[in-house]
Amino acid sequence: MMKRIAAATVLAFATMLTPLSAAKPVDLSPTALPVVGSVAGGGTFTGTLNLTKFANVNGTVNAVGTLTGVLTNAAGQTTTVLQNFSVPLAAVTGTCNILHLDLGPLHLDILGLVVDLSRVVLDITAQSGAGNLLGNLLCGVANLLNNPSGLASLLNQILAAL
Repeated sequence: MMKRIAAATVLAFATMLTPLSAAKPVDLSPTALPVVGSVAGGGTFTGTLNLTKFANVNGTVNAVGTLTGVLTNAAGQTTTVLQNFSVPLAAVTGTCNILHLDLGPLHLDILGLVVDLSRVVLDITAQSGAGNLLGNLLCGVANLLNNPSGLASLLNQILAAL
């Protein structure tokens, strides 16, 4: 029984991006994703992945929810699946470095007008502190990604609005 549930969970995540058949229209929701696929050794799985929240798990933002559905084996026997999941999102980082532009030497000859430009390196860095309104704002936005709890909270607010 546990092997079937584990197999269904692995199958569900592996087939999450499998296109659904055009024969059955599906109501799509930003928090409920349809999951369909085939099981090794014969059989099918049909269900829904329900995203309920985002959480900070050991410094990593995780998507948290439930997987529900029906697992049908090759003999036609069905098993109802209800499995909690917590999947880490890709690691993201942010800094106060706003722009780094590195242009090599440039030579333009436009109808007799010649422009020569040496190598140009442009670095823009936001400085935070008292009186630095724009620097504080840009550093705050860039550092949103450095705080998994803050990012999870922001994602939960967006999820609630959906």
